[in-house]
Amino acid sequence: MPESKGRERKSAAYTPPPASKATVPNPRWWAPTFVTLLVLGLIWIVVYYITEYQYPIGSIGPWNLAVGFVLLMSGFIMTMRWR
Repeated sequence: MPESKGRERKSAAYTPPPASKATVPNPRWWAPTFVTLLVLGLIWIVVYYITEYQYPIGSIGPWNLAVGFVLLMSGFIMTMRWR
């Protein structure tokens, strides 16, 4: 009885994907900067609530929350690019 040709078929040898470029580490100021932005944003928002909306900058009112969140988000975005 003849054998099926599917059993005799040889698969190609495995070839790994090409090696990626070596990742360049971040500069030394990267980690302290994003930690500072995260802490500063948190402190900005906490001070705004604790002082009953008068500080850090009383003249911009509720935009103090926007400033605090921009600082937080800037720090968070930097954490995603950290190597």
